Amino acid sequence: MSAATSPAVAGVDAGPLFDVQEVPFSRRGSWLDLSPVIGLHQRADDVHLVSHQTGMHPVLRLVPTLAGERVATTLTATPGVLTWTADDDAATGGAAGTVEAAFESVDAVRLRGRGLGLVLADPTSSLTPFTGLYLFRDPIDGSAVLTSYETGRRYRITALTGELDVLGAEALGEATRTVTVVGDEWELVVEELETARPPYRRRRTFDDVVTTSAHDFATYLDQVAPWRDGSTPAAALAAYVMWSATVRPAGFLGREAVLMSKHWMDKVWSWDHCFNALALAPGRPAEALDQLLLPFDHQDATGALPDSVTHSEVLHNFVKPPIHGWAVARLRASLDEPLDAATLRELYDALVRWTDFWLTSRRVPGHVLPHYQHGNDSGWDNATMFDTDRVVEAPDLAAFLVVQLDVLAGLADELGSGPETGTDPAADGAHRRTAADWAALRDQLAEALVDQLWTGSALVARNPVSGRGSTTTSLLPHLALLAAEHLPADVVDALVEQLDAFLTPWGPATERPDSPQYEPDGYWRGPIWAPSTMLLVDGLRRAGRDGPADEVSTRFRRLCEAHGFAENFDALTGEGLRDRAYTWTASCYLVLAREAVR
Repeated sequence: MSAATSPAVAGVDAGPLFDVQEVPFSRRGSWLDLSPVIGLHQRADDVHLVSHQTGMHPVLRLVPTLAGERVATTLTATPGVLTWTADDDAATGGAAGTVEAAFESVDAVRLRGRGLGLVLADPTSSLTPFTGLYLFRDPIDGSAVLTSYETGRRYRITALTGELDVLGAEALGEATRTVTVVGDEWELVVEELETARPPYRRRRTFDDVVTTSAHDFATYLDQVAPWRDGSTPAAALAAYVMWSATVRPAGFLGREAVLMSKHWMDKVWSWDHCFNALALAPGRPAEALDQLLLPFDHQDATGALPDSVTHSEVLHNFVKPPIHGWAVARLRASLDEPLDAATLRELYDALVRWTDFWLTSRRVPGHVLPHYQHGNDSGWDNATMFDTDRVVEAPDLAAFLVVQLDVLAGLADELGSGPETGTDPAADGAHRRTAADWAALRDQLAEALVDQLWTGSALVARNPVSGRGSTTTSLLPHLALLAAEHLPADVVDALVEQLDAFLTPWGPATERPDSPQYEPDGYWRGPIWAPSTMLLVDGLRRAGRDGPADEVSTRFRRLCEAHGFAENFDALTGEGLRDRAYTWTASCYLVLAREAVR
């Protein structure tokens, strides 16, 4: 679904045209979006103003009208402006009536209409002491104000031209609550605020607002994807998916954050963020570091990262796989300027604590290999590798830690002596482990990976108590290729050869398509995912298999160009599945496209 390019706005490239049914309309920094997607797999008939503070909550339903009646419209969107156009030009006297929306700032949306009216409606019409919207008319400036229990915020609607007709002001319980703007030409602004704010004063024209947003995105695009050319037709849309899903610091997110989506997957999971950081690193290094470090702001006393973080929630019920050492190395390799010693020290100490968590809290006494407690810990929630046992010592986990230990060895060598903030009791908080210490742990883990999880023909996960092995139809164990430099050649050769059974015209399926457990929309039991693809491409390169790596990359990029940036994809048809505007899909496309061009 490579987007078309829209005409220039006041001399600025307006950016890609996109389908707001698939990708929400928003801007960098805002917790708001405009979209018909209003909840988990919930798609409304109308575009809604949706807030992602305290969760995903539809706040206002936006209904274009003609002569007071709802009118059918066609939606078009660019990074700068969302437009509703009346489908029947004859009904408006031959002139196409329009409503337009643009983000003036991170918490203010400007709207204007020509030939059409607009109703802004309470989506639920129900108010209780703990749910719903309360609508009143502000006696100071005449604006209409709604308070939302769900978001904990207020939404102020101010008419700039035209008049507001308010229905249901001060009503309690079940009631129709609407704000209608009337007039042949009108303009208004909707602001999200906390308790109070001075009356709104217009400082820019609507067209200036559109131009500013288009310019902001164009600058971002040139920084994130300056290498784009005709061979990467989806680069602009990928950059928009990331730009529009970025939110300013608020709540538990103390740094600017790229959410996984401004649909219902509006969180930062503690491995997803690594891929977004890698896409940003060459052009926006400071933001890339923020993405990488964000979950480490919530690292607990054992060194564990949270499962996920969002505005009003930090979850520690599961963890995510330790790909962070790999991400640090990849990020450093893509920067134009080296990181300073203080930043390296911060990254090193964070990785030490994270690694110590796995080597202390997730190893059975006497065991070398750490274990997952559930598929969620791996990021592959329901992969068939976990069908026999949920608690397993897994090849992918061991390989990720081999890579992370190798990165720690390199950092220890660079940084030399100094205090170390690890959680390993053996370190006693004072001894800085040397490069040789980390390398010894790396080699020990790599040896155990092969000795205990290689059957002679396949890698399996094993229950740490019974020793029972997993099935072998999941792609997950093949991510051990990421540690190819530390594995025997015959193991690497076998893993590469076995990949043929997973490869479809669109890329690597997460479950072999000939498996009885394969499901076209089975989450990690068949569909193609961006992170597994990117890790596999890198693993193949580390194994010296550039040809297969190029082929996997090409197929996946072709998939995104045809079907957009969905959470995952049907491995056989390429159809986008689940959340349709997922940032790690966009970021993996950008990283792989950048590599292909360069």
